[in-house]
Amino acid sequence: MRRSAPLLLLLLASACTVGPTYKAPEPPAPAAFAEPQPTDGGVDLATWWTAYDDPELTHLIELGLAQAPDLQTAESRVREARYEVIAARSAGLPSVNGTGNAEYLKFQQIGQKSDIDKLAQQIGGAQAGNATGGTGSSTNLGSIPRDFHTFSAGFDASWELDLFGGVRRSVEAARAQEQAARWTARDARVSLVAEIASDYLQMRGYQEQARIAAAEADRQARALSILQHTAQVGLVPQGNAIRQRTQLAQAQAQIGPLKAQAGAQIHAIGVLIGEAPEALIAELNTDVALPKVPPQVPPGLPVDLIRRRPDVRAAERQLASATAQIGVAVADLYPKISLTAMPQLATAWLGGFFLGKTFQLTAQGSASFPIFDFGARRAAISEREEQREQAYIQWRQTVLGALRDVEDALVRIAGERDSNADLRGGVAAAHRSLATVEAQYQVGLQDYTPVLDGQQQLLQAQNSLAQSDVRLRTDLASLYKAVGGGWSEGDAPPMRPAIQDAPKKR
Repeated sequence: MRRSAPLLLLLLASACTVGPTYKAPEPPAPAAFAEPQPTDGGVDLATWWTAYDDPELTHLIELGLAQAPDLQTAESRVREARYEVIAARSAGLPSVNGTGNAEYLKFQQIGQKSDIDKLAQQIGGAQAGNATGGTGSSTNLGSIPRDFHTFSAGFDASWELDLFGGVRRSVEAARAQEQAARWTARDARVSLVAEIASDYLQMRGYQEQARIAAAEADRQARALSILQHTAQVGLVPQGNAIRQRTQLAQAQAQIGPLKAQAGAQIHAIGVLIGEAPEALIAELNTDVALPKVPPQVPPGLPVDLIRRRPDVRAAERQLASATAQIGVAVADLYPKISLTAMPQLATAWLGGFFLGKTFQLTAQGSASFPIFDFGARRAAISEREEQREQAYIQWRQTVLGALRDVEDALVRIAGERDSNADLRGGVAAAHRSLATVEAQYQVGLQDYTPVLDGQQQLLQAQNSLAQSDVRLRTDLASLYKAVGGGWSEGDAPPMRPAIQDAPKKR
């Protein structure tokens, strides 16, 4: 019983874990969102981009999820964090190292006879006396071996006892970091999908505006041709043809910049998905209309949003890691005990003579006690506490930012829907107004100035509607991102990287 008492005390001490125990904080979330909730829905948040019913957009996002550099970097950081967990866990386990040693010693006489030569002479003299009946004789010193060999092999095992839980807190912090890295990787996925969709929608919007400008330029070119013929026969003034030519030049001048902006968006998409900027020009520089307007997903309750948003979850795990690091620093205030064992097997040879084997076992225990360090350990604890405070502030700020993202997206969508409806009515009115003034001009009731004004108003109304169509679709994409869409529970970075064309080791 007495022998088991120290072991029992050791086990009790090893169950002690210093430092604060982490508890997830309550999020500063309201009971409901202030902006009105939509009544439609039916969108799968994990693959919300399919609601646009655009095969090209779906294809680009699938390419990005498979090969985007941002996702590859995030996945590499997850694997790095997993290895850090392994390293932290191994710090609390015994470490064993193999040892080996070989020595060679050669005796060489310089000057007077060495002790080994004297010993050899005595041994040789005794052997000669026995052989000749006690009479002395010379000894052949050259037959005495002068080479000495030793060989040893073994291992040493050491173990620092985690009496106060410093290693356990370190493992806890590493695991929280690994979980934060996984949530950060999911947040990178969410951001990538939303950015690809936004760039794609803006690209289609610029292409749509370029088509509107080109169609209006073609219509005005036909009107100019008619005016030139009628002016030649004297039916209309030459000034009408000149003003129409100016109007045509203005319409044509808008086409080039819109195509250039569309091309820049194509380059941006190519880089996002890990391709060269010009890789998608042939694929995307096509006459395709804007995708349809998808249904608006209800954001649900703010508490559900906090559980869904990967960046909020990552910030919470960072807070857990910072809390565990306080325990690591507190453990440095307490004694540290290490155990070491070194078994070793050795053999020795003198020339050709085997001198025998020896087995050696060395065991020792050591302890270190902090006495005086000018406040360094206490300062380290205070530093960790401040880092936890910063992590808490960052988590709270991330929660508030997530709530704001949803509120902003809801209010933008509501306003854009109303604006889009008004702009559609404005385009219809501009068509009717232009048709009226053209008819009046043809019968001589109006000069050509109202026709030019009507053409300009129609073009502006069409461009405004096209821009509103793009904003409405991108605002919906922003809402999908704000509610944390773009990932599912099965999305997990691989443990081993799949790197192609990696540089070969030399």
